[in-house]
Amino acid sequence: MKKISDKAEFFIFLLEKYAKIKNIPAKNILNFWKEKGMVSYINDMYELYHAERIENAIQDIEKKCNLPFP
Repeated sequence: MKKISDKAEFFIFLLEKYAKIKNIPAKNILNFWKEKGMVSYINDMYELYHAERIENAIQDIEKKCNLPFP
């Protein structure tokens, strides 16, 4: 069985954590991030995001998306 990359594993963790905090299904968050072009951005920020508090990553994502999320 092929193991997913650390970057992909972190992306899934961040997605699930974000969805739980916002009380919104993860698939809705993922679709929103895709619409906003955030998937590539989040992947590019992997080194920074996984080295700091997850809340910092979430705040940065919200700022980039001009949230509050609907």
